[in-house]
Amino acid sequence: MSDTHAQTVAFVRGTEIPPAPPPYAASGPVKWMRENLFATPANGALTLVALYFIWLLLSSTMPWILNGIWTTSSLAECREVLDGTVGACFSVLTERWNQLIFGFKYPSEFYWRPTLALVLFFFAAAPVLFFDLPRKLLAFTAVYPFIAFWLIWGGTILTPILALAGVAAGVFIYQRFVTQSFAAGFFGGIFAAFLVWFLGGYLIPEGASDNAMLGAVPSRDLGGFMLNMMLGVTCVSLSIPIGIALALGRQSSMPLIKWICVIFIEFIRGVPLITLLFVASVMLSYFFPPESTVDLFLRVVIMITMFSAAYIAEVIRGGLAALPKGQYEGADSLGLDYAQATRLIILPQALKISIPGIVNVAVGLFKDTTLVSVISMFDLVGMIRGPILASTEWNGVYWELLGFAALLFFVVCYGISQYSQWLERRLATDHH
Repeated sequence: MSDTHAQTVAFVRGTEIPPAPPPYAASGPVKWMRENLFATPANGALTLVALYFIWLLLSSTMPWILNGIWTTSSLAECREVLDGTVGACFSVLTERWNQLIFGFKYPSEFYWRPTLALVLFFFAAAPVLFFDLPRKLLAFTAVYPFIAFWLIWGGTILTPILALAGVAAGVFIYQRFVTQSFAAGFFGGIFAAFLVWFLGGYLIPEGASDNAMLGAVPSRDLGGFMLNMMLGVTCVSLSIPIGIALALGRQSSMPLIKWICVIFIEFIRGVPLITLLFVASVMLSYFFPPESTVDLFLRVVIMITMFSAAYIAEVIRGGLAALPKGQYEGADSLGLDYAQATRLIILPQALKISIPGIVNVAVGLFKDTTLVSVISMFDLVGMIRGPILASTEWNGVYWELLGFAALLFFVVCYGISQYSQWLERRLATDHH
């Protein structure tokens, strides 16, 4: 009787049954392929066609890459070693790497200086790019341009010190007049900085360079990918604040400032960059005093910065126009003046909206630095088209050199793109 009663009592489990794993087809790589590659018959067909073309590309290029030669001293020796087989002549990269990176005139004993400047650049850019870092690190960011200038060009240390003094004077003028007008304070600060730097140049003793700690390197000796990096970093860093000032000046209530900004932006955007580079090479020196010697690098920086600043100004103006009117009214209701409202409320939101456009201009600007090769500046492309391909040892090597140049530019531009996407996610620019 007791056994029968025990069998009729319901069993209640004291612990939960562990969850069963999902079906294999509903998770992992199979799920990803079903959702992204074979979601519909049309997507599946396109995926198979794309895989076929990828296979054709890899089947023709991978043997050429894997059979590459790295140890010969000329193209003729490469062909002798390959003996009719398909293979790349990567020896040109190992033989001329220093010219591709630093140019053919930069002294080899000074290669450590631009290399050190590049390493320090990452430390200087980190507090600006990743704002979670301590703000105290911005002090090194502020002095880095003058350290890099002295490392790359060498010469007397008084030159970067005077430049730093000029920037300090510009910051003082900016803080003094920005309460009246942001654009007026910004451009007044720039004028003060150049005035102090220009007048300070006459105070440097003539023999100061003889006692310099670092050997001087003329600007005409800069070249290779180093020149592209210097132009890209310098012009982007200068064009962003100038573009902000131009965008704000275009919306200014002061007619003179507004029309100066409008005419500048529309004129620069209507002229090709290569035309501006020819102007920098031929005509810009006529705008300086006859006794002054403004080197070509500075003239090119001025023109590229003006070109990119005009485009960035339009991008930021779009961000300003996208802000609702209530943001401006809210700033007025808080009793903020123009400078405070612009700095604390308007610009942060406008810049978040403008991130994709600014990055697009920055990537395009960095790639456009290769145009300086048409005005006899031996950047990476200029080195390939000029001294390397003109030599008898490597005349006829094209794919290896151009592929190396494409790889370097891809790495830099892809890094900029990935950072911008991270920044958009971090700042929640989609406003969800």
